[in-house]
Amino acid sequence: MLVSYKWLKKLVAIDVPSSELSEKMSTTGIEVEGVSQLNEGLSKLIVGQIVEKEKIPDTHLTVCQVDIGEEEPIQVVCGGKVVDLAMKTIVAIPGARIVGNRKIKKGKIRGVSSFGMLCSLSEIGVPDSVIPKDYQDNIYRLPDDALVGDSIFKYLDLDDEIIELAITPNRADALSMRGVAHEVAAIYDKPVYFEKKSLVETAKNVSDVLSVEVAAKEIPFYAARVVENVVIKPSPQWLQNVLMNQGIRPINNVVDITNYVLLYFGQPMHAFDYDKFEEKTIVARLAKEKEMITTLDGEERSLTAEDMVITVADKPVALAGVMGGQSTEIDDNTQTVVLEAAVFDGQLVRKTSSRLNLRSESSSRFEKGINHATVIEALDYAAAMLTELAEGSVLSGMASVGQLQLADKVVSTNLDYVNTRLGTELVYTDIEKIMAQLGFGVSGDASGFSVSVPPRRWDIAIEADLVEEIARIYGYDKLPTTLPSTGGTIGELTRTQKLRRKIRSIIEAQGLSEVISYALTTPEKAIAFNQEPQELTELMWPMTSDRSVLRQNILSGMLDIIAYNTARNLKNIAIYEIGKIFKPATDETAPLPNEVGKLAFAITGLVADKDFQTKATPVDFFYAKGVLETLFRQLNISVDYQATKMENMHPGRTALILKDEEVLGFVGQIHPQVAKDYDLSETYVAEIDLQKVEELWQTQIIFKDVIKYPAVSRDLALLVDVNVTHDDIISVIEKAKVKNLKDIKLFDVYSGSTIETGKKSMAYSLTFQKETDSLTDEEVTNYIEKIITALAIDLNAEIR
Repeated sequence: MLVSYKWLKKLVAIDVPSSELSEKMSTTGIEVEGVSQLNEGLSKLIVGQIVEKEKIPDTHLTVCQVDIGEEEPIQVVCGGKVVDLAMKTIVAIPGARIVGNRKIKKGKIRGVSSFGMLCSLSEIGVPDSVIPKDYQDNIYRLPDDALVGDSIFKYLDLDDEIIELAITPNRADALSMRGVAHEVAAIYDKPVYFEKKSLVETAKNVSDVLSVEVAAKEIPFYAARVVENVVIKPSPQWLQNVLMNQGIRPINNVVDITNYVLLYFGQPMHAFDYDKFEEKTIVARLAKEKEMITTLDGEERSLTAEDMVITVADKPVALAGVMGGQSTEIDDNTQTVVLEAAVFDGQLVRKTSSRLNLRSESSSRFEKGINHATVIEALDYAAAMLTELAEGSVLSGMASVGQLQLADKVVSTNLDYVNTRLGTELVYTDIEKIMAQLGFGVSGDASGFSVSVPPRRWDIAIEADLVEEIARIYGYDKLPTTLPSTGGTIGELTRTQKLRRKIRSIIEAQGLSEVISYALTTPEKAIAFNQEPQELTELMWPMTSDRSVLRQNILSGMLDIIAYNTARNLKNIAIYEIGKIFKPATDETAPLPNEVGKLAFAITGLVADKDFQTKATPVDFFYAKGVLETLFRQLNISVDYQATKMENMHPGRTALILKDEEVLGFVGQIHPQVAKDYDLSETYVAEIDLQKVEELWQTQIIFKDVIKYPAVSRDLALLVDVNVTHDDIISVIEKAKVKNLKDIKLFDVYSGSTIETGKKSMAYSLTFQKETDSLTDEEVTNYIEKIITALAIDLNAEIR
C-alpha cells in the first residue's frame, strides 16, 4: 500500500517527519517498508511555455523558443511528437538534474544550439506504468494556470513523500487512506478529518432506467447509481497526481474517480457505459462453465462455475471483484454511467484472480475484506465527484439488493485478563483512553468491560484481539521485560515420544532410513491405499494443484520418493516415515481435521546383492512382514495377519494386521499397475496406526519364572487340500484348546508328483511344556490325537 504523506496530513492533523511516523507505525503493528521522496535527485526543473517552434528539416526534431520567466526565451531542441505553441511543459535548464542523476548541459544537436531540455514524465522519474498513454515518450503538458518560471514540483505533487506499507492480511482495513488515517490518529491521539460531499439528485428516479438482481449467495450486497450527461475528459491535474504518485495510471475523469475512491475508501468500484447495455437489468451471478468474457485488457477468458460475473441480458459484462468487461467500457462517447459498489466473496475472487493470473487493486481488497459501513458512502461520494468533474446529473435513489453488516461487534473481557497477558498494571481509565484513541466504544468497569468495535475493524473478534490492540497503542516498548517463571519440574519424554523413539531404533536397526514426505498432495493420491476414503480437506488457496489437499495416507508420498530415487539409478531402497494423516473433522464445534499418527515403510529392490557365494535376494512379502514382526515382538504386542484385498494393493499379497479383531494397519505389495504408474519394480509397503499401537504398548515387562521342566516336541505332517491355508490349520489347532501347547511352527510345505493332485503336505513342529512337572508320553500322545481328530473333522486332513 502506497500512502501519500501530503494527503495523509490533510486527513490527520500531524506535523512530524516521515521518519518518525514510519518508526511509530512499524512499532505499533503496521510495518513501513520504506519512504521515498518523489523529487529526490531532481533539481532546476521549472515551468516553461513554448512561444515559437520550427522543425529541423529531414529530422523528427523541433527547435523551440521557450519562455522560462527571464528577459529572453531560451532555445531548446526537442524530439517530442507533440509540441504545441503556448503549451506549458517541464523545462530542465542547464545545471538541472533529472532521473539517473543525469546533468543537463548546453550543447548542440544537429548543429543547432540547445540551452536545456523539454522533459517527459519518465525523464523526471515517473514510472512508465503510471504515465498517461497520451504522454508516453512525449513531453508533458502542464496545467494552463502553472506560472512560468515556477518549480514544477508543486504542480505535479513531486514535493510529496510516499510511504510504503506492508499490509498483512489481518490488517486489510489499512488498504485505504481513511484506514491509514484512523491508524495514525490512534497512534498520535488525534481526530480524523474526512471530507463530506453533498449529493444533488435530479427528479428522475434510477428505477426508471435500471434494476439490479443477485442470483448467488456469494454476493451478499450489490448497489448501483446512474449518472447522466457526463462529459468524458482528462481528470484535473491534482487527481492525476494523486493516482500517479500512488501507482495508478490516469485514464479519464470517470475511471479516475473510481480509482480515487478505491484509494480513499478502500472500496473497489466499477463504471459501466449504460448506453451499451442491451437490457435495463443487471444480474450478479456465478458464471456458467466455459462462459466467455473479454476483459478490459483485451483478453478473451473462459470462465468456470466458481467465477462471479456481472451480467446484462445474460451476458457477462464484468468479472466481479477482478476486472470489467470490454463490451461496456467507458470511452470518449460515453454519456450515461452506471456506478457499481458491492460486496463479493473474497475466496472466489482469489480463486478467479489466481486462476486467470489477473491481479488487480480491486481483487487484492476483496480477497482480504472491505468495510461494509462505507460501501454506500463510497458510492455516493463517487457520484458526487462525477457531478463536479464530469458535469453529470445523478438520478434519484440507487438500485440495490442484499444486506450489509453494519452493526458494531461487541467483544468483552476484563482488566485482569489484559494485565495477566501483558504483564502490566493498567487501570480501567487507561483502557478507556486507549479505546477512545482507537475510536471504539467501551462500557463497564475493571471487573468486566465490553468494547464496541466498528465494522471498519473486522479483524477484531475475540479477547486476544483486544489485548493486542491495547498493547500496540499502549506501546510494546513500555511492556515490562520479565523472564518466564518455571517450577522445579523434571523434564521427561511423553509416552508418545518414548514410543516413537523406540520405533525409530527398532526400524533403523533393520536397515531402513527415515524420510519426511509432504503432508499436502493431490486429491487422487490423498485417498489412495484407503479402505474407506473420506471427505478431503482442501486448501482454499493452494500454491500448486500438486499440493492442494491434506493426505489421508503416507504411502503415496513415500512412493514419490522411491520413484525419484530409482529414476536416478538407486535401486535398493528401504525407507520409513513417522508422520500424521488428516481425517475430516467430526465435531462441528472444532472444524479442524483430525490428526492421526502413522508409521509407514516401503521397501524395493534387493535384500542382499549377488556375490560369488550367494544369489541375489529380492525383497518379498515375508521380508516386509518380518520387519513388522520384529517391531511388534520388541514392543511386546502379539498380532495376527489376515489376507485381504485393498485398493491399489496386490490382491494375493496383502494382509491386515489385527489385534483381537481390531485392525492396526496393513502390509503387502503394491498393485502391479500402481508400480507401473510410478515406474517401480516390486515394492512392499506397510502402514500402521500409532495411536492404537500406543494403547497396546506395555512399557513395563511382567517377569515370569522360567519353567523348570523340559519341553517335548512332536512333528506332524498333514496331507490337506491345496486351498487350505496355514491360518486355517492354526485356527483349528487353537480351537481344539489343547493343554500345555506352547508353540506351533510350520517347517515344510511340499507338493509334487508323489502327492496326489489337489493336495499338499504341510509339516508342523508342536511344542508342549508343563509348568508343574514333566510331561509323560501318554499325555503328549493324547494331545496329538486330539489335534489330529480336530484337523480331520474340520479340514479333512490326513496324517502322512
